[in-house]
Amino acid sequence: METLSKDLFTSLDLNLPIWERVFTIAPLVIIGTKEDKGYNLAPKHMATPLGFGNYFGFVCTPRHGTYGNVKENGEFTVSFPKPDQIITTSLSASPREDNISKSQGIVEALSIVKANGMDAPLIKDAYLYLECELYIIIDGFDYNSIITGIVKAVYVDKDYLRVSERDEQEQLYKHPLLAYIAPGRFAKVSDTFNFPFPKDFKK
Repeated sequence: METLSKDLFTSLDLNLPIWERVFTIAPLVIIGTKEDKGYNLAPKHMATPLGFGNYFGFVCTPRHGTYGNVKENGEFTVSFPKPDQIITTSLSASPREDNISKSQGIVEALSIVKANGMDAPLIKDAYLYLECELYIIIDGFDYNSIITGIVKAVYVDKDYLRVSERDEQEQLYKHPLLAYIAPGRFAKVSDTFNFPFPKDFKK
């Protein structure tokens, strides 16, 4: 086996944030929580299913309201926005003001709906919703933590539901997905292809 050629690659300084030096692709979701007498919304791209079961997790920091809200209330929602909701997604990241809550300043100005099974907001017209009960919080990733939840309810826009009778490529072309290209860019994903799994591949 050959060793990686240093002539073709640049070695990055690990004393600086490496994830700001390259582009990576990720989902983009909005986490909804109850906050005092109002609500909080926060976009997250470091977010993922945890295994193939009904678990979901995202990276957060104790310095943000989302962390304390989840810890206090034991639940959170996840909205998967559509590409045409990028402005709404961006606005949900607006910083809170000292003299006004984020719920009054930002959340109430957005199109939201309340989750069915918990007291937390969802972004209206997203294509996928999760209602999650806090499972465990893992601290210690420098200033960051991983918040994990058990999915207690899920709702999907019928146009985005996978069914065997549909052509998946055509479905995604007509109903594209929103992707975050870290750091600081986004994409509308509509041109997709079947992945070339090896013969007899299993999960």
